[in-house]
Amino acid sequence: MMMMMTTAGRVAIVMGSLSDRSLVEPAHKTLTELGVGVEWHVMSAHRTPERVAAFVRGAEAAGIRLFIAAAGGAAHLAGAVAAHTTRPVIGLPLGRSLGGLDSLYATVQMPPGVPVATVAVDGAINAGLLAAQMLGLADEALAERVRARRVADQKKAEEADGELQKGLGGGKA
Repeated sequence: MMMMMTTAGRVAIVMGSLSDRSLVEPAHKTLTELGVGVEWHVMSAHRTPERVAAFVRGAEAAGIRLFIAAAGGAAHLAGAVAAHTTRPVIGLPLGRSLGGLDSLYATVQMPPGVPVATVAVDGAINAGLLAAQMLGLADEALAERVRARRVADQKKAEEADGELQKGLGGGKA
């Protein structure tokens, strides 16, 4: 089935390291499945700060409507992105060390005036869904695809419970 691409713009996913790709890939996959244009890049708030600033400043003209910034450890990437744009930024803290608590704290502790929406540690699917929901405010077809995904996820959960109950003889102990 060919998915219609959204007219509400594209999402840029930036990650601090190529080693983060496997943790970030579910966001990319979710957006692609929903028909959202998405691109991804490796850039670091610490190792390539000028590149981050230049990319973000040019992104609006390139059709980027919002950003997902994924990083572990010090996790300053979302804040560095947000410092250079008024477009929405979704922080995706990664659990590389300390159970992800360090990156969660670094992502959510933004100063007033520089907001970053933050999803759970390693919450790439939710980052993709939140991005699609935001874009869906300006694209009813995308909003409907997000709603359809929610219904499909609900059905899968109900089917899983049915399988469990069948396997347990009705779920009674």
